[in-house]
Formats: sequence, structure tokens, C-alpha cells
Amino acid sequence: MSQGNRCVSIQADQARACTVREALDRVGGKWSIGILIAASQGPIRFTELERQVEGISRRMLTLTLRNLERDGLLHRQVHPTVPPRVEYTATPMAQELYESLVALTRWAERHREGISAARAAYDREHGAPVG
Repeated sequence: MSQGNRCVSIQADQARACTVREALDRVGGKWSIGILIAASQGPIRFTELERQVEGISRRMLTLTLRNLERDGLLHRQVHPTVPPRVEYTATPMAQELYESLVALTRWAERHREGISAARAAYDREHGAPVG
């Protein structure tokens, strides 16, 4: 059962916590941060996102865009041209997140080497991780 389905079946007093967890999972997802940062700069097309979000597949980009749109974090605008031009823009709710996402990204960049060194030391001490 997916996490979303589990959230539907819980008691009302637990629903708020579930919604918060789902929201944090969405905005903190592997691909969401890069997409939201890019879309916060102004309208951006699918192909531009594909180039900017390093390592993302077309399928994963499509799924992530749909989920972010469903959660109210992205607005999808289809322009009636041939072929149709589709642009994504961060909503005001996503714009509010922008500074936090940039700060989180900068923190990760600053500490990337330290985290790698800590992992290597841990693995030497405890053996290589499984999986």
C-alpha cells in the first residue's frame, strides 16, 4: 500500500501529521528541489528542466512535475501553438519555499566532502553497507 493510501485510512487527528509528512516528502524529494528552484526563476519548459536537473529521466521528470502540480506547487501553462508549448511556473506557495530550498542546496554543497569522508570512515569501521 502506498504512503498516500495509508494516510487516507488513518484517523482524522492523525491526518494533519500525515499531510505534513507528505508535503515534506514531496518538496524534499530527490528531484523536486531542483525543479522548484528552476521554476521559481520564471516560466520554464520541460526540455529546459530536463537539462537543468542533472540525472533525471524524462519519465521521472514527468511524474515529479505532475505531483508538484497536483500539490499546488507548480502551475502548468499550455500555449496553443503547433506543437503545443508547455511552461511550468512556481506558485506563490512554492515561491515561499525558494530561499529555504536554496539554503538547503548550498548547505549540501558546502558539506558534500565532509559527508563523504564521514561515510567512508563509518564504512571502514562498521564494514561496507548492504545494498
